Amino acid sequence: MKVACIVEGDGEVAALPILLRRLAEWRSPGIYPDVPTPIRVHRDRFLNRDNEFCRHLHLAAGKCGEHGWILVLLDADDDCPAKLGENILQRAQDCVPHRPVSAVLANREFEAWFIAAAPSLDGYRGFVFDPHDATEPEVPRHAKGWIKERMTSRSYGETTDQPAFTARMDLQQAFERSRSFRKLCGEWDRRMGGI
Repeated sequence: MKVACIVEGDGEVAALPILLRRLAEWRSPGIYPDVPTPIRVHRDRFLNRDNEFCRHLHLAAGKCGEHGWILVLLDADDDCPAKLGENILQRAQDCVPHRPVSAVLANREFEAWFIAAAPSLDGYRGFVFDPHDATEPEVPRHAKGWIKERMTSRSYGETTDQPAFTARMDLQQAFERSRSFRKLCGEWDRRMGGI
């Protein structure tokens, strides 16, 4: 099945296909999703301009084909992920009623999922995890900053570290500690027949 994704950051353009392929291995072995390069949008324009919103959804509908699925993945920032996600989903279904759509908002930022799986990233690419410094993954307002502060030998770079951390992080840890990551897994299971 083709999964056409809409994301807001350059890091997610590279990282989300990796994450979805890992979800396939973990949650639905034997299913091999076709994940074309995600469509990158500017969050504010995408959410606040109906013509931009529908234009990108129609592009995604064309990418995923008749039997595919559209996944909108954005950072929630200060918005309630459930409320904004429901709003996006309703608008998307009105715009492309002929395609299945899911809307998932990483609570605060995509990097919150790295915080949820931080023990599995310890020592990787200069990231140092101190178990005494554990925090609720979806609480820090600036998850990227939290990660950056724990990079000892280099600075965190979204386009390089986000895909690398996505390939390395323990998905079970992220699942157990992040509600928004569980939402992504739930949408995956519903669309792809996972566990």
